[in-house]
Order: sequence, then structure tokens, then C-alpha cells
Amino acid sequence: MNIYINGTAYPLSQALGINITSALTLHFNKPQQSTFAVALNGDFVGKADYDNILVKNGDSLDVLQPIQGG
Repeated sequence: MNIYINGTAYPLSQALGINITSALTLHFNKPQQSTFAVALNGDFVGKADYDNILVKNGDSLDVLQPIQGG
């Protein structure tokens, strides 16, 4: 089973999927930035739903972080 986070494939051994919170630990291999947004297959997901929504084979997560500039 593979999921994609910001275009990078992450192989998983779980056949039934994992929740978004667990998937994010694959992406953040250093302390997480406190402000970010997540889209699952192009649809925004609220932070309150990260533990309830399963990511399944072939799903794509986009983790969006703000960029400062001026």
C-alpha cells in the first residue's frame, strides 16, 4: 500500500489505511511546524478530523505551510 504526501510515495504495511495524524508522522521527521493545513485528495481537512479520517491506498495528502515574505 502506498500513500503520497506532497508527491512523495510512502509505503505502508497496513492494508486498511491509517488516520491523517499517523500519516503526518511519516512526513514530519523533525518537530512539526505549528501552522499548516492538510488536503486529502484535493479537499481541505479540518484539524479536528485528522484522527477520524483514514488515508487509504493511493490517497494523496498535501501539507501546506505558510511562507513569510514581503
